[in-house]
Amino acid sequence: MPKSRSAYSQPSKFGKEDHHIIVVWVDNEAGVLARVIGLFSGRGYNIESLAVAEIDKKKHLSRITIVTKGTPEVIQQIKLQLGKLIPVHKVADFSRNDPKILFKELALLKIVGVSKKLDKAKKLCKKYNGIILDKTKKSFVIQVTALRREIDKLVVALKPLGLLSVSRTGAVAMTKGKEVFTQ
Repeated sequence: MPKSRSAYSQPSKFGKEDHHIIVVWVDNEAGVLARVIGLFSGRGYNIESLAVAEIDKKKHLSRITIVTKGTPEVIQQIKLQLGKLIPVHKVADFSRNDPKILFKELALLKIVGVSKKLDKAKKLCKKYNGIILDKTKKSFVIQVTALRREIDKLVVALKPLGLLSVSRTGAVAMTKGKEVFTQ
């Protein structure tokens, strides 16, 4: 993958780039996602994955989970700028290395082939607790929930076994135990 030419993604004397999961609680209304994403694109910040869903119908709240990469200064700037947007209620920054945080991604994988290869593919997917959602004599669709790097490895391993299509969500994150993130 080519290096970014954005000045925002260049390491500085203060720190190196690191992946972060930024979670933003916002009002669920038209245009909010565009404003949040516009903040990233307008400043040259890259979004590696994005997951959005309404989490509270009564309060009309949605949760946006963004995976991005940047120096500590860039991550801090992103959080500050997000916090200034009117529809934003709170912003959390989860580091991928934090043992108190759960991170997962979901993938749907379609494998097509002869029964011998399909059997090998199913065995491989069992290691990831895959759930078969659709099955025919010559194909199956399986759902896998795992870390991004695990799904990446599985995709590479399934290619020679007939993997034809991959659909993935962005990462989602949540604190472990009874603790809930508070601003």
